Amino acid sequence: MTVESALKPFRVMAYIVGVMLLVLTVCIVLRYGFGIEGPSKIVSPIHGFLYMVYLVTAMNLGMKARWTWQYILGVMLAGTVPLLSFVFERKVTRRVEGEIAEAAAA
Repeated sequence: MTVESALKPFRVMAYIVGVMLLVLTVCIVLRYGFGIEGPSKIVSPIHGFLYMVYLVTAMNLGMKARWTWQYILGVMLAGTVPLLSFVFERKVTRRVEGEIAEAAAA
């Protein structure tokens, strides 16, 4: 498996986790703001599982791209802040595509 093959699963999971975190945020507002507990009981475990998959894909990409541990940790933590996973997905994609282009040119 190469860096290119690890990028696509990361991108997919970054979007999925970002959307699920936004949905979870709405569910938490419903739960604590309006006393509606049902949606958060369903969405919370789903988001938790998907976040774990995101962590694995981020680690896989980071190891294949030979990033520093600090950068890998930053990418992993981006999935915990609403909307930040979308920003980091673009940043990581540009970085990896740049590294691939440099490697091809060399």
